[in-house]
Amino acid sequence: MKRFIDHEELARDSRFIRQDAAQANVISSLPDDVETVVNVFEQFGPMIEAGVRGTSAEPLFEELGPGFMLTVLNEPLDPEAPAALSRLLLRMHGIFVGELQALEGAARSLWDFPDAPWEFKMNMARQCWDEARHLQIFEKLLVHLGGHVGMYPESTFLFEACCSEDPAMRVAGVNRGLEGLACDVFRDMIRFADKTGDEVMKQAVDFVLADEITHVRFGSEWVKEFTKGDPEHLKRTQDFRREVDKRFSFGGARSDREDAAIPIAREDRLEAGFTEDELQELSEISGIGPSKATLTEAAQILRDRYHETRDAQKEEAS
Repeated sequence: MKRFIDHEELARDSRFIRQDAAQANVISSLPDDVETVVNVFEQFGPMIEAGVRGTSAEPLFEELGPGFMLTVLNEPLDPEAPAALSRLLLRMHGIFVGELQALEGAARSLWDFPDAPWEFKMNMARQCWDEARHLQIFEKLLVHLGGHVGMYPESTFLFEACCSEDPAMRVAGVNRGLEGLACDVFRDMIRFADKTGDEVMKQAVDFVLADEITHVRFGSEWVKEFTKGDPEHLKRTQDFRREVDKRFSFGGARSDREDAAIPIAREDRLEAGFTEDELQELSEISGIGPSKATLTEAAQILRDRYHETRDAQKEEAS
């Protein structure tokens, strides 16, 4: 079996529609400028449209245009908001494929690093077991909410961003970056379940969060072990982790900002082994990017232009 596979080589069955990760990759690097954000997403428009055709995301594109993900990422989940169920299912489906890629990341760590210590391999095997159970849980939650696997497109952005070929960077990216992001998202989902009185979702996500805290601890411990006595290696690993954290902040949607759609789960991260200094750094990194006001204005412009263009095309056709 091949070691160190590319994200494009991840195997999927016919239920899945693969989406280009370009828009997810670019969000973290956008400036706080409405015109720039609009121009970037207009350029991505045809690619975004092609990626949602035939999926349950198509109605969101038809309503909001190529900037629909700006609205989805930028606004907190609100059970009273328009298209609330669609947005909830979109996030739940994103969590499902995130767990799938976390399983693949941990499993690849078992195979990609044959010379790693036995204890490391046991930790990764435990994580694989957990992630497989998480996949079952989130598939059942999708069904519980009226959805199904494959209803939305999948981006391999998470696997692509965090699966380095260096073992220290791999656990920094997968266990501290991806699983750290999971702590933030799951804590937010628990809050949402509280608002809606969904005890099934609340208990299920709470159980999964307990596992994710353990996975982050694995990363905290093995980064130290793999870089022990090598400060230069530690520095490179920390730089890689900072880049992953920046990309996983989605331009500030996941951050400590007051207008964040997904707040950083500070207490959960502290329990998982993050230090106060690391959380302060994460807060600074994740706060960089377009403001909520910028993204809201850009999304509205993209929506209006999309509908103007579509209406003009219909008039020409008639």
